[in-house]
Amino acid sequence: MKVLVVSTYELGHQPLSVASATASLLAAGHEVRCADVAVDMLSVDDVDWAEGVALSVPMHTAMRLAVRVAGGVRGRRAGLPLCFFGLYAVAAADLTAGGRGDAIVAGEFEPGVVAWAGGADAGAAVQLGRFDARVPERRFLPDLGRYAHLAVDGELRLVGSVAASRGCSHRCRHCPVPVVYDGRVRPVAEDVVLADIHQLVAAGARHISFADPDFLNAPHHARRVMAAVHDHYPGTTFDATIKVEHLLRYPEVLPELAEAGCAFVVSAFESVNDRILAVLDKGHTVADMSEVVIALRAHGIEVRPSWLPFTPWTTLDDVVGLVDFVVAHDLVANVDPVQYSVRLLVPDGSLLLAGPAMTAHLAGYDPARLGWNWSHPDPAVDHLQVEVAALVEAGIGQGPEETFAQVEALVRSYVPEAPAPPPRGAVSAGPEGERARLTEPWFCCSEPTEAQLAPLAPFV
Repeated sequence: MKVLVVSTYELGHQPLSVASATASLLAAGHEVRCADVAVDMLSVDDVDWAEGVALSVPMHTAMRLAVRVAGGVRGRRAGLPLCFFGLYAVAAADLTAGGRGDAIVAGEFEPGVVAWAGGADAGAAVQLGRFDARVPERRFLPDLGRYAHLAVDGELRLVGSVAASRGCSHRCRHCPVPVVYDGRVRPVAEDVVLADIHQLVAAGARHISFADPDFLNAPHHARRVMAAVHDHYPGTTFDATIKVEHLLRYPEVLPELAEAGCAFVVSAFESVNDRILAVLDKGHTVADMSEVVIALRAHGIEVRPSWLPFTPWTTLDDVVGLVDFVVAHDLVANVDPVQYSVRLLVPDGSLLLAGPAMTAHLAGYDPARLGWNWSHPDPAVDHLQVEVAALVEAGIGQGPEETFAQVEALVRSYVPEAPAPPPRGAVSAGPEGERARLTEPWFCCSEPTEAQLAPLAPFV
């Protein structure tokens, strides 16, 4: 089959999921072309060439955009087979019924995509079986220079994205990973990871982003990979996503991270309300978050928190508390502004749907948004979220400090009686000067922007 493999969004990175699917398709004898509509308009010639289109959907933003692409492709070639693959493919079940797709493959997707391309019966499948992963095939993808860079020490460095593992051993109720993996972890063979990093470094990458849902889900494997990368490429830095819980459970790993060149750690803090953290089953408290900031800084590593400021249980005081936490821990420069606007997503199959804490707030499923609608019991909280989201999107391109000042002023205008903000660094002070960050301004759990939708216009 002639397969067009399409990425719509992968956190500003050259799409690893497309490269992985391409390697397996080529090995099975299929012809492949690749497209990434995050950086290029979709080519009519490619669509006309294809005998099937496989759409990579590793996250919510990617899925929303892929639905647009699928609709445009079907509008041009009504009978062209379409396959959604990746973590968010489970959200596409109603799309297959609605005629916008023929097959979905979630989990360890490569064997399923190959089977679909080979003519296997269409349908939906979550595949978690172990298979021999291949080194991702990246030669059909746009150059690394067209993707997010690492900004550090006054320069921009090329970045490559790899995964040392898939899945997660935890079941945070708001996360899409346990919906598919149900507590399972699938390490990627060390030689495959290192071979992929080798080709990325050869292409100019000087920084590696580990795309694992949690780098320490398989701690011994992760430590071996980290040490091997440092041995082979001692000047290469990296970042990884690690739970607060794991950073506290494995304190012996922190100096190893620093020695191996960890530029920063991403960690899902989510909320400054312990009750909300318990509802989400995060496995940590607000005090734990503070401890992690201090512990990482003791080893010269900064944390870049991700937040979930708006949930059905959030109060206006909670939002004030979040911005105060950021100030008190000197994290203004560490937080991508989009994080202040994130609203809880509840896709079909979410673990939150099993409990009364969420179901009491639901207002029906919205197939266009691929999630369950919910409203806050205090309309002011929903109004604030809309205003923060608009402010953040309008501020793309300006510094995080400037956007934070605007967000903080807006938040405090909703709670004028709130206590004065704490002094910067009152709990923990970070280093002076520029702090390492990736230049991608958006986030996997945010709604697509008009700028992201614009390249799809010729097909919509």
